[in-house]
Amino acid sequence: MTDEHERMMRANQANWDARTPVHLASRFYGLDEKLDPARWFAAFEWEDLGDLDGLDVLHLQCHLGTETIAFAERGARTVGLDISEASVAAAAAVAARAGADVTYVRANVYDAVEALDGRRFDVIYTGKGALCYLPDLDRWAAVIAQLLRPGGRLYIAEFHPLLNALGPKPAEGEGTELLLRHDYLGGRDAVHRNATYTYTDGPAVEGATDSYEWMHGMDEVVNALTTAGLGIRRLRESDELPWPRWPQMVRTPSGWWRLPEGEPRIPLLYGLLASR
Repeated sequence: MTDEHERMMRANQANWDARTPVHLASRFYGLDEKLDPARWFAAFEWEDLGDLDGLDVLHLQCHLGTETIAFAERGARTVGLDISEASVAAAAAVAARAGADVTYVRANVYDAVEALDGRRFDVIYTGKGALCYLPDLDRWAAVIAQLLRPGGRLYIAEFHPLLNALGPKPAEGEGTELLLRHDYLGGRDAVHRNATYTYTDGPAVEGATDSYEWMHGMDEVVNALTTAGLGIRRLRESDELPWPRWPQMVRTPSGWWRLPEGEPRIPLLYGLLASR
């Protein structure tokens, strides 16, 4: 990883520290209501993950731990890791209020092997807005391979590269048509954002508003994992999201959201199961 990448990741760390209090108080996460970690998961994720009771599960880039707690509730010995000190502290407080037994560790994902003292895991979970903050997927996949026990599984539930390539909302004066605004494929420089408001509701972010994202195509993800020695076992593409990215999206029986009938069915989320 270059010095410039390290600078960008430090900026991201500061940005997530600044976002954390806004997210904690947001209706988006709803942490002042009855905690429901399972609402962030598609049914196919649990089908692919299988029984977790008694397993060691690591959630990389866990942010507030809203999903991490779900693994502990299913009987796993659960660890969450995130680059943001503020996020880790908030996640630990959320888990304590929920009575969930989760250990949280503050570390850059690239330093996870050292930060976790060489501990190995049966299952590693990551996604829903995680990989775009990593500049080097080959190095990431090598870390995954070191963290997994032989026969261990990685599960990625991540926003589809097509979703990342589409603009989050129409520009002023535009209609509701979905337009390609960013790269689908990776390989170019990071996308620099200077956003006063985050993806949740709530007040403006104070302080560090700069962040950097890297686009990664499906081929880059798959090839990084296979190069690191992991085998791809299953790939799913879904047209649903756990929140309405665009105002025209409609609620589905699952409680998630999809584009309305009459619009093209496109992949918005993917689930990838790999094993070591």
